[in-house]
Amino acid sequence: MNPSSKTDCSSANEQVLNYNESSGNQLGLFDITMIIIGLVIGMGIFRTAADSAQAALIPSIYFAAWLAGGIIAFCGALTYAEIGSRLPVTGGFYKVFAICYHPSIAFAINCVLIIANAASLAGVALIGSEYICDIAFSEPPGDPVKAHIAMMAIIIFYGINLAGLRISAWVQNVLMLIKIAMLIALILALFCPESSAAVPAAASKTSGSMLEYIKSFGMALVAVSFTYGGYQHSINFGEEVRNPRRNLPEGIFIGIAVILTLYLLVQLSYVRIIGFEELKSTQSIAAVVAERAYGPVGKYSFSILLFMAVLAYVNVQLLSNPRIMCAMSCDGILPASFNWRTKSRSVLAVSLTFFTAICIIVLFFATTFDRILNFVIFIDSIGMIFSASSLFILRKRTKDLDKSGIFTVRPYPLIPLIFIISFFFTGVSIAVNKPFLALTGLTVFAVFLIIYFILVRKKPEDAPGT
Repeated sequence: MNPSSKTDCSSANEQVLNYNESSGNQLGLFDITMIIIGLVIGMGIFRTAADSAQAALIPSIYFAAWLAGGIIAFCGALTYAEIGSRLPVTGGFYKVFAICYHPSIAFAINCVLIIANAASLAGVALIGSEYICDIAFSEPPGDPVKAHIAMMAIIIFYGINLAGLRISAWVQNVLMLIKIAMLIALILALFCPESSAAVPAAASKTSGSMLEYIKSFGMALVAVSFTYGGYQHSINFGEEVRNPRRNLPEGIFIGIAVILTLYLLVQLSYVRIIGFEELKSTQSIAAVVAERAYGPVGKYSFSILLFMAVLAYVNVQLLSNPRIMCAMSCDGILPASFNWRTKSRSVLAVSLTFFTAICIIVLFFATTFDRILNFVIFIDSIGMIFSASSLFILRKRTKDLDKSGIFTVRPYPLIPLIFIISFFFTGVSIAVNKPFLALTGLTVFAVFLIIYFILVRKKPEDAPGT
């Protein structure tokens, strides 16, 4: 690795650590609650209901999956909060993997998680593309057209980021307000007179074996897991909370409770206004609900606002993920070139280009949201199981912290076990129902393991920690 890049990385890490030490524990109960809500509520709620409904044999399985998703998110947020309290290091998940497991596992998992992040971005871009296509074309275009529109959006924001332009923080606040306002509007649609003559629920399958119900629940949970994602970032603020033993669990509980309530009410609105069977084949769900409740103006407004929100999400991901690769480069996990910045605008050009290319490749090979969804959640399942399991390792290595006032999960080990078993079940469900996508995920993981040992053999002097 280039020695100068190591110096740059060390300086950056020292600045972060100095800031954390000087700022003290600044986050209170309200702050934690709002952070959790902001991390979880994303774009999936406006699309994944169709995939979840399609997998569910009956409405009760559909709603049970959304309820279970909230419980899993609660267990996960608590688990990662303790991991962050016991291992407060700059660098997030890859540091956890590197410290608790073999460096090859850290390298492989973090590389596939970057690919999963790129696939997630591609999936969200497809959501926006589906909504904008509904109002831009008189006839629904094919999947390749939607994929190309998503690609164009990603390439445009790649160019913006490459030029060094930044979307300011207030834009992200506006994005959050737009998403919350749209969720509230969808819930209020239940009380609109125009939606009182809702589509009657068509007869759905009411009988089946226990195995069929379990498989149905597992696949419905895949889409739900995508929608509830984000809570894992609670790993980053465990050391910045006032009275963490009380505020962290209460903030996480209140935040997840608010999200669960909003999500269940939105699902009720979807089923009540669209109908459970029709929901299975509806892609632009929010636009359909808005049109039936508020008329054509509602449909156009929702579609445009959601597409704007998607563009902002794309921009944020293009900003953040190259910095993850930069941090990995600083520790020698990725080549030094991923830490290279342009002189004029200090842009991580190599990392940004590499991440954007992954997004385009994903869209090229997986032009439908369903394929991207299952691939992302299978990869996430691997990452979630390994990362949550690190708590058992950290508890043994950091027993001296038990009485230091840090946050600890209670009841332990029940909470992390529920989370780990849930994602193991989700991963197995994908492997059984979508074996090709699961095999693809495992193959990618194995390839990165091989790449790690090739790199280590060629450049032993650049191994992490040297």
